Amino acid sequence: MPSQLLLVEDDDQIAAPLVRALEREEYVVDRAATGGAALERIAAGGVDLVLLDLGLPDLDGLDVCRRARSAGFDGAIMILTARGSEIDRVVGLDVGADDYLAKPFPLAELLARVRALLRRAARAGVAPETTAPSTSDDTSTRLRVDRDARRVWVEDDELGLTVKEFDLLALLDAERGTVITRERVMDEVWDENWFGSTKTLDATLGRLRQKLDDADAGVRVVTVRGVGFRLEDVTPDA
Repeated sequence: MPSQLLLVEDDDQIAAPLVRALEREEYVVDRAATGGAALERIAAGGVDLVLLDLGLPDLDGLDVCRRARSAGFDGAIMILTARGSEIDRVVGLDVGADDYLAKPFPLAELLARVRALLRRAARAGVAPETTAPSTSDDTSTRLRVDRDARRVWVEDDELGLTVKEFDLLALLDAERGTVITRERVMDEVWDENWFGSTKTLDATLGRLRQKLDDADAGVRVVTVRGVGFRLEDVTPDA
């Protein structure tokens, strides 16, 4: 089934050729010219990836990204913008974007990044509403990761994660207590052919840490300086 893309761009001269190029790759492409229209389309469901301009006539694209994530959208978001400074990229990643591409950009690079994001997003199916899965043999932790259903539970409460947040947590949880190198995280979570900045890892990790802390998940992601990351259980008196 073709992936569903949403292009959020108010400039017709930019949007039209991008839509044609994406459709040539056999993607299904919708276009929204305003932030409000984009949020309505995202809320309607079925969007796998959002290509998001920041300079929209009604809302700043960063606000669109933030609102989409707050509303539970867990598909991929790639920001396309003329704002190319490092601080702009970091802010975009902090509010929930998975990638950031500064204009003007080569079409081939855009398409490569879209493919890389969709390889991850395609794994995130919509699971049916169920009760929390039964506790596994390991009852020492509040956190349970169901890799097949791509769902995470803290005791009886489900934890909402984006595609990349889930992939990062699942990798760390699979070898809990073991240090996973930064290079391995980039290879397995972002793809060995990733074109984007590694700052996306830092931003995603920051959001994941905050969600685990807010949910009192009983685990924490520890940075081993110069090596990588380790997921470890938190003792009650820690």
